[in-house]
Amino acid sequence: MKVQIVNKSHHPLPAYATALSAGMDIRANLETPVIIKPLERCLIPTGLYISLPEGYEAQMRPRSGLALKHGVTLLNTPGTIDADYRGEIGIILINLSAEPFTVNDGERICQMVITTHAKTEWLQQDTLNETERGAGGFGHTGRQ
Repeated sequence: MKVQIVNKSHHPLPAYATALSAGMDIRANLETPVIIKPLERCLIPTGLYISLPEGYEAQMRPRSGLALKHGVTLLNTPGTIDADYRGEIGIILINLSAEPFTVNDGERICQMVITTHAKTEWLQQDTLNETERGAGGFGHTGRQ
């Protein structure tokens, strides 16, 4: 699939790291480093603007290395970039660790996965069909 992109950063375009990668690393586009204090959140610019085809979205997901090594993740994960959004992609990072974390220009801060989505047409009903599970949720099946 070909997707239009404007890259106002001085970093390379997002790319798949391996032949079977689902996500592409997204880099911070910063004039100066940003320090995120413990439990603080910050909007990090990327310098990227995209135009997705109708029926697609871009999901912004955490990088496992940042989460494991530094306790830094995305606050709204996955963040969704809609097909009709034309603004700069910004990433909301949160520092869940006890130490400040510095985001440097060009640092890989998340990954982007392009995926399809379906539109829903609601059919309002008074009741729903029964299933074996029913309304059970939030651990209703117990520990295995």
